[in-house]
Amino acid sequence: MKKQKSFLYHVLVFVCAQLAWFSVLALWIYWYVSNYILLSELDENISTQISTEGSHSSVLIGGIILLVAISVGMSLIFVYLTRQMNLTRLYDNFIANVTHELKSPLSSIKLYLETMQKHTVAKKTREEFLATMLQDTHRLEALITSILDVSGLEQKKLAYNFTVTPADQTIKNLIREAAQAFKIKPESLMIQGALNGDVVLDQRAFNIIFNNLFDNAVKYSRGTTQIFVRLFNTKKKYHIVFTDKGIGVDKKDQKVIFNKFQRLYRSDSPTVKGSGLGLYWVRELIRAHGGQVSVNSAGQDRGVSFTIELPIYLTSKKRFTNRLLKFARRKNSREVQNNEQENL
Repeated sequence: MKKQKSFLYHVLVFVCAQLAWFSVLALWIYWYVSNYILLSELDENISTQISTEGSHSSVLIGGIILLVAISVGMSLIFVYLTRQMNLTRLYDNFIANVTHELKSPLSSIKLYLETMQKHTVAKKTREEFLATMLQDTHRLEALITSILDVSGLEQKKLAYNFTVTPADQTIKNLIREAAQAFKIKPESLMIQGALNGDVVLDQRAFNIIFNNLFDNAVKYSRGTTQIFVRLFNTKKKYHIVFTDKGIGVDKKDQKVIFNKFQRLYRSDSPTVKGSGLGLYWVRELIRAHGGQVSVNSAGQDRGVSFTIELPIYLTSKKRFTNRLLKFARRKNSREVQNNEQENL
């Protein structure tokens, strides 16, 4: 509520400033017109009348240009400040979410360690404690890795290993692996259709993509998570339509769902944890493959569909996919050379 009032305050200040500039512009024009009328009433024989008129015209035009430029400048500044405010708000939410994500497993690990230090714990209980702590450390590692990978992605430093692979078999295997990782039962996952041909992709990157899509479906589903994946080709693209039966996404939120740090809050939505980077990461990784992703939802409690489009190898975006393969070959060659140097 406080942030909303702050935003309305800035809008009010901007509107008042624009009204002030338009008032100055109106006074400027009024001054020119009144002076022009006074001069025109003077004796027509005054030789300086023509030059004075030209002088006043220059002043009027110059003044209007200056005031318009100032008004446009203020508009640009306001747009920039609005974007910065939104980014700051999202960044604050990100820090709060990540802090909670880090603090929760650390507190759990600390509690178990203190318990084992101060008390004699039975062997079975100690093994349960150790298993839980190991799970928490994996959770911390995954969060830190995701943050570092997103940073590397933005700085173009993320290492890809692009290969040409059969699209249908590879995509289906990656989907099933992600489903197993999130303990999705076979009867809760339906894959329909096929992809004919080859695709250029980094399997690790697509493992991240499907993990984030499954994670999103699990977080925003009530009860058992149901996933339906439809695969098909068009003339130049592969289409992967990933649909869940969760709480859905409002129309206004579909435009921002892929933004960095974006978390969607609704009073009836399940309590979820996360950094707000998952779907942003999905979009950027798919773009790195020359594809695109879009979202569609019929509304509240009607699920959400993510449609991934990828170029078909040797059919579309030939230069782009060949450049990806060339990049991967250079990377692998450098790794081989580095390994040989280390062995010497």
